[in-house]
Amino acid sequence: MLKFYNSLSHKKEIFKPIDDKKVGLYTCGPTVYFYAHIGNLRTYIFEDILKRVLLYNGYSVNHIMNITDVGHLTSDADIGEDKLEKGAQRENKTVWEIANFYEKVFKQDLKRLNIIFPSKWIRATQTIKDQIKFIQILEKKGFTYIIDDGVYFNTQKLKNYGALWSEKAKKILKSKSKDDIKKFVRVEMVPGKKNPTDFALWKFSSKSVKRQMEWNSPWGKGFPGWHTECVVMSIKELGIPFDIHCGGIDHIPIHHTNEIAQAEAAFGKKLANYWLHGEFLILEKEKRMGKSEGNIIILEDIINKDFSPLSYRYFCFNAHYRSKLVFSWKALEASQRALNNLYQKVREINKKDFSNKTDMDNSVYLGSRSQNYKKTFKKFINDDLDMPKAMSLMWDVVKDDNLKNNEKYYLLIDFDKIFGLGLDKIKEIAIPQEVRNLVALREKYRKNKEFKKADSLRDKIKSLGWEIEDTQDGPKIIKSK
Repeated sequence: MLKFYNSLSHKKEIFKPIDDKKVGLYTCGPTVYFYAHIGNLRTYIFEDILKRVLLYNGYSVNHIMNITDVGHLTSDADIGEDKLEKGAQRENKTVWEIANFYEKVFKQDLKRLNIIFPSKWIRATQTIKDQIKFIQILEKKGFTYIIDDGVYFNTQKLKNYGALWSEKAKKILKSKSKDDIKKFVRVEMVPGKKNPTDFALWKFSSKSVKRQMEWNSPWGKGFPGWHTECVVMSIKELGIPFDIHCGGIDHIPIHHTNEIAQAEAAFGKKLANYWLHGEFLILEKEKRMGKSEGNIIILEDIINKDFSPLSYRYFCFNAHYRSKLVFSWKALEASQRALNNLYQKVREINKKDFSNKTDMDNSVYLGSRSQNYKKTFKKFINDDLDMPKAMSLMWDVVKDDNLKNNEKYYLLIDFDKIFGLGLDKIKEIAIPQEVRNLVALREKYRKNKEFKKADSLRDKIKSLGWEIEDTQDGPKIIKSK
């Protein structure tokens, strides 16, 4: 039985899709004005696990991801510069060049992390006409008003505004204390704005600053609001309601709240039945990672330090997607070692002769012990994507001497449909002759009980990127980075 924590109901629920074994999934994509940092990428990894779990359970998944290439301002308060326009100024390029470059980088990051691409990408600039038509629907239903800088949504016209908010946040909203509301939703009272929670549907182009991206509309030349873009693109591709909408936890107070509000106002329906949100990646000292804070780490930084991108994917499995995860280079190094150790174990299993090796899609030869492992694994992943438990179970399989090698191999390849660590593509690693020579010399020192010299060589081998595991059958050489 598949269960997810639904941010809309604030509880764990049994998943029931609208259309039997078909799932409509929308995941908020990147604003392509700069690199995605590894905190952003943690969210995309969690969404990839969700998609893989759905596929593992036999669902077909129509996955839509947007590319925000216009309309996302530097402040959630509907003030500040458009992030794309600002990026163009920073790099002395056109906004189209900026969007194209960072979209390509983002997609490359997903490939490096073994994240399955969506069924369809959709850019905000491809749906301008659709967004204008949608705003006109809201206008006809009396949910909009116009001020000097744009067309706004009147949140006080909607009875259930703030559906995703916690009970504490809802009390703040009901109190109508502008100071308290501003602290919670990070808004500013733009001149003419009626309520602190009101948001822009269409922003007018500034008369003093020339924009590169702007369009004519019934209300004047301008560009769409970020919150309107996502609700239009998701409905355009998936209908209303659709099954699952995902994003980072930072989207709850404003972005996703405003998507839900617009959908209900326009069509009187829920936008999506299930809302899943990934928690923050935290740097040491409890500091949140963010572009505005100027403390980001991107995937290229990890690669430049000789870590595999998949070591970061593995690292993300150390915490549940709804729990904060603390990043440090030391923790990433531990994940890299664990991943390389896993690869080595798979190589060792794969080297040994066993029956039915070529028939990995057929599990009939599995014994009761391995069948129980498979059932337990599915139980863990189906319980709101419990990856820490699933990963722990995987290591139990590796270490279980009561399992045959064919059973171990089958289970690890099967589990990797979720983990996405490429266990079926592992190749034997060529160990440099220098390392082999040092290992042989270290063994000589150990036999002669010259342990200080042996330890010194272990450190030297480690500095070259290799680990030594002493076993009854002799030393095993494992790549550490």
